[in-house]
Order: sequence, then structure tokens, then C-alpha cells
Amino acid sequence: MVDHAKFVAAAQRVITQEAEALMVLSDQLGEGFGAAVELLLNAKGRVIVSGMGKSGHIARKIAATFASTGTPAHFVHPAEASHGDLGMMTRGDVVLVLSNSGETPELADLVAYTRRFGIPMIGVASRPQSTLLQRADVAIVLPSLGEACGTGVVPTTSTTMTLALGDALAVALMEYRDFTPENFREFHPGGKLGAQLSKVSDLMHVAGAVPLVPADTPMSDTLLVISQKGFGVVGVTDADDRLIGIVTDGDLRRHMSGLLDHTAREVMTAQPTTVAPDALAEEAVAIMNDKKITCLFAVDPAGTGQAAGFLHIHDCLRAGIV
Repeated sequence: MVDHAKFVAAAQRVITQEAEALMVLSDQLGEGFGAAVELLLNAKGRVIVSGMGKSGHIARKIAATFASTGTPAHFVHPAEASHGDLGMMTRGDVVLVLSNSGETPELADLVAYTRRFGIPMIGVASRPQSTLLQRADVAIVLPSLGEACGTGVVPTTSTTMTLALGDALAVALMEYRDFTPENFREFHPGGKLGAQLSKVSDLMHVAGAVPLVPADTPMSDTLLVISQKGFGVVGVTDADDRLIGIVTDGDLRRHMSGLLDHTAREVMTAQPTTVAPDALAEEAVAIMNDKKITCLFAVDPAGTGQAAGFLHIHDCLRAGIV
């Protein structure tokens, strides 16, 4: 029978070793890291990230993280660079090159190109005397620690440190630029991230789609508006178009006797719960869940009190917010 405990012990050993390596990396970060961030901040073009093999996979992820957090970047494969893709790099760009050994032969043409055309280069490797770090404008030295594979040949600890270093660079750039969740959403309009960062104003119904009636509207006409808009409710406004109440199915039931003899003001629930248009849609869902309601009017708390829009729980569900 397979001993699962041995598998768990092996996994724990790997994770512990890599976690310890990350702490060593954190303790050893210094002037090189700060200089790299400054160089990236001052780039007038894009950040070109490159690496071969496992370092290449990490480079792709780092480029994607940069691009999604406000630092234009893309990955260039070093072998493809030697066959025409060097043209993807121009003056004004900054090149970030990853290589654990610092001697990866496939990087030679790319490194030479940056030196020839004066393109700033940040080198990341574990050997300070390596060709890559000696030729780089800014060198970041990774701690020279054993790989977690046990044999010392499979990139594990080294790639984990490089990946974490890329995240650290991206976050440092974000914090310097005051990159906000709203900025992040601009690069992630789809999927769960986009849904989580959607604002009420992104989902709400506006203008003629908003169910509203003046306060003195007879209930016969109010019922028509409720039916026409299709939300099962209607907002009630005063003479200045400010939202002062809401008529729901509960209000209709409470005034069933002689309902058509009333006006919207006489049937409405005053001071309805509202949400700010610039609030996150997730916040609106939380309010609806807490109040056990299915819709909210969007009213700017610093505005005139007029309804800027209308949000139904179905709008949130369709956007993937639950």
C-alpha cells in the first residue's frame, strides 16, 4: 500500500526549504533592488522581460504581472530574439533578464543588443561574477541556495525566489504610483476579478430605464410604471426630483384596500436604502443581503438627492457577483 505520509513529508520539506529561501532573499535585498525599481519607473517605453527554460516561464508571468499593474511590459523569448524579435526592443525600453547561472548561452544576442543600442538592462542571477550580472546596468543577486528537488538540478528554489522577486518589483512599482483597485480593474474587465471590482455605476440602469414617479402620481398610473419598467418597484420623487420613497410589493399589499384611491406618496416607504454610484457592486450586494431586499437606487451622497440609477440583484448576478 502506498505510504501517503512519505509524500506529505516530501512536500513539507520542499515548501519549508523554499520558504526559508524566500526569507534569505528578503534579508539580502539591497541597493540593486532599489536601483532596479528606479530604472523601471523611469522607463519611457516598455519593460522587456526575458529568460530561457524555467526562467522563461517565470519571465512570462512577471511580464504579465507588470502589464496588469500599470507597467507596460511583454515577454521576449531569447531564442526568437536572435531570429528577428530583437526588433521588439527599442531605446526607451528597459530589459529585465533572468538566468539562475547568469551564463545562459541563448541570452548572448539579446544582452549584446542592449549594450550596442544603450538599452538599460537589469540582470537577475545567483552568481555575482556571471557574464549577465557583469554586463548589466543593475544587478540583482539571488541567494545561491540548493534546489528543493533533492538532486540539485531541477529549478525549484531558484524559480520560486525569482518569481517572488518579480512580484516584489511589481508591487513596489504599484505602491510608488498609487495604483488603485480601480486602475487594476481597467486591465481586468472580464472574469471574476472584473466582477469583484465592478462599481454600481458600471451595472446600474440609468435615464429612462430608472423606475420613478412624482409623489402625487395616482396609484393607477404608478402601477402602470411598475409594470412597464419590469422591476417590481418604483421610486418616488418630490418636486425637485429628489428620491423620497419607494413603492414595493409589500407596500401594495399593505394598502390593498382602496389602493387605487391613493397617491404614490401615501403608499410609499419613505427614506429608502440607497447606494452611492461609485460604490463597489459587491458592497451593494452586501447591503441587499443585509436588508433582505432585491434592489437599490443609486444616489450620490454628496449630490442633490436625485436618483442617478437603479440596481437590481439580477444585474449583479449576471455580472458574476454573488
